[in-house]
This record gives sequence, C-alpha cells and structure tokens, in this order.
Amino acid sequence: MPTRRTLLAAALAAALPARAGPAGPRLRRGISLWPWFSLTKEYPAPRTDYAWPPFQVQRPVPRRDDLRRLAQAGFDFVRIPVDPGPFLAFEGTPFRRRLLDEVEDAVGLCLAAGLDTIVNVQINEATHHWNSRRLIASREAADYPAYRALVVELARRLDPARTVLEPVNEPPQACGSAEWAALQRDLLAAARAAAPALTLTTTGACGSMVPGLQALDPKPLAGLRPLTYIVHFYEPYLFTHQGAPWMRGEPIYRALNAVPWPASAGTLEETLAAVRRRMAQDRERPAAEAKAAYAETEAKMQEYFDARPDRDFLIHGLSGVRDWAKANGVAPERILIGEFGALRSDARYVAAGAADRARYIRDLRETIEGYGFGWAYWNFFDGFGLVTDDATRDFDPAVVAALGLRMPR
Repeated sequence: MPTRRTLLAAALAAALPARAGPAGPRLRRGISLWPWFSLTKEYPAPRTDYAWPPFQVQRPVPRRDDLRRLAQAGFDFVRIPVDPGPFLAFEGTPFRRRLLDEVEDAVGLCLAAGLDTIVNVQINEATHHWNSRRLIASREAADYPAYRALVVELARRLDPARTVLEPVNEPPQACGSAEWAALQRDLLAAARAAAPALTLTTTGACGSMVPGLQALDPKPLAGLRPLTYIVHFYEPYLFTHQGAPWMRGEPIYRALNAVPWPASAGTLEETLAAVRRRMAQDRERPAAEAKAAYAETEAKMQEYFDARPDRDFLIHGLSGVRDWAKANGVAPERILIGEFGALRSDARYVAAGAADRARYIRDLRETIEGYGFGWAYWNFFDGFGLVTDDATRDFDPAVVAALGLRMPR
C-alpha cells in the first residue's frame, strides 16, 4: 500500500516533465550523495546498537538548494547510499519506522528537485557487527534474513516511475561465486515480489568490478526484470586513490601523490620526489615501515610509468563490459557505471594534481558515454567530491566541465 510520503512524491513528480517510461527511470548522468544516511554512531563491542539519532550530526547532508543546483548543472538522477546497520539494530522499535520515513522524505526531496533516485543499501564494512560477514556473506549468514526483509521493505516504499533500488553495494564474494549468484537471485526475487514494477539493480561479485560482471550469468535473473546492471570503475587505483588514508592494507597509498594522468603528463622522478616529501611529514609511521612502503611505491610507480596508462587504458578497461553486454543481449542503456571518480590532490604536495584529476574524469566519462552506458559520479561530498569543500559547497568548475555539465547559478 502506498505511504503518505510515496503519494506526496508521486504528486510532486506529476508536476515535472515525465522522463521515465514503463521500465522506470532512464539513468544517464548521476551522482552519489554519501554520507546522507551513513557515518553512524554505533556503540563499541560487545554492544551491537546505535545511539539515537544513529547518524553523526556533523556529517554533510544535501540541502534543497544543493539538489536544485545538481539538477540545474545537468544531472538527471542521484544515488543515496543507506547504511543498513541502524535499520537492523532498531528492528521492532518505532525508531525503525522513523528511519524509513526519513529515507522516504529524502527521496521525495530529490524527486521534487527533478532528480530520479537510486536508493543503495550500502553496508559499512568498518562497523564491528553489521557488516557483510553477518549480512550477505551467504544465505546462511546470521542476519541475512533481516537484511533481506529490509530490502523488501524499501522496495515496497519506492515509486517505480522514478526510483530504483540497489540492494547491495560491492559484494565481497569472489568473481563468479556461486553463493553470490544464489544470494543475489534470492534477494532480487524477494524485492520483485514486493514491487513488481520497480527497477532493481544487479551486479557481479568481487566488489562490482568489471571481472565480476563478466562472470555474471544473467539468464537466471531474466524473470526479475526490469534490471539495471551495475559496475564500479576506479582503475588505475594508483591514480584514483593516491593519498587514500583508509587503504591501510596497502601501505603505498597513504603517501602516494603527484601521480599524473595520463602517465605521459609527468615523470617517475617527479612523482617519487613528491612521495618522499609527503613521507617526510608523516611522523606516525615508523622508519622501517616507511622505508618498506617507499620501496614498494618505487616499484609500483615504475610499473605505472612503464605501462603509460591513458585514455586507451580506460577504453580497453570498459571494453569487457561492452563485450559482456553484447554476448548476453543487454542493451547499453541497462548498464550503469555506478561509481567512478578520483581523489582530490593535496595542494601542499602537488600543485598540478587538479588538472590531472579533471583530465581523468573527462577521459573516463567520455569513454563511458561512448559505450552508451549511464554513469553515477562518486561523490558530491568528501575527497572525491564535486564540491571544492563540504563547508562552502561550491561546485568545482573543473570537475563540472570534465563531467560535461554546466555550472549552476
């Protein structure tokens, strides 16, 4: 049964030019809105619950004017990542319904701004309890039934004309995993039973990367259409994730900077000199660890400059998606590059990084569009952001231009 908020969203949508056909929204140019329903206040183990409200109050949240400017810039949809942890922790309480109402209100704001919306259930792998090991590692995972029920509840609340449900973000199973194939089909079947006309997304395992899609057999999913196929693309990571502090398992990224795009725009010597400068400012890393990280950085950067990645690297990287779509009879407009982007450079260590970032975003966006796929840029906020910083929320003109959009008024 439609809720009050769904009816309100439908009424708002009726006042706007219709863009969605019977198969749901046409997703062409989008952007993610993390951390609207992310960055939580979970209690440490052994507790498994959250403070109320569960989301950090200081996190940046889109305002009505932000959404208006996104539509004015030329985006036609947004993607809202939603951490399922609080929803599951508050199951059986009035807080659960309040959280669902808040998501529905957020969707309504986006629709009112003229932006179709993907609701993406995005598990927080950093949390000690409500992570993929307990939720989607397999159909026997301890809390998979609760996760599945949440997906069904979200599906029931969404307007199929202008919204899409993305039940899982970056599944952790190995490429071609039979368990992922079975779990995804079960999850989609449950959502489809709850919402017969709603567009759902499907993705390959191993983090939604290209090899995961190539290993995905879409035939068992044929009865669950309409479906959109999701791929994430951040290659080459040595460029897009340079300086990423959260990649603790790979020590080179923390000090990596001044990696050019394309590789021919710089030199190995310049990049290594910038890395040494950044490492010299890192007082927390022990000397032996820094020495080992630098040796690995030197070797990886030698590989990077020997390979000389450029636009052809991106064309080749996404050609596997095109070939998979052709082989399986999937129209290009049913493919969505659901995340791509590059971290903003730290100007203290490299002045020219902004130009490299803009060139990369432009090259990849044009490659995606050349194949006929839609795209969703990551992200509006944070180091990958479209905005220059989260406080002013000023759009970055170079990134706007690289995305083929226009600066809003």
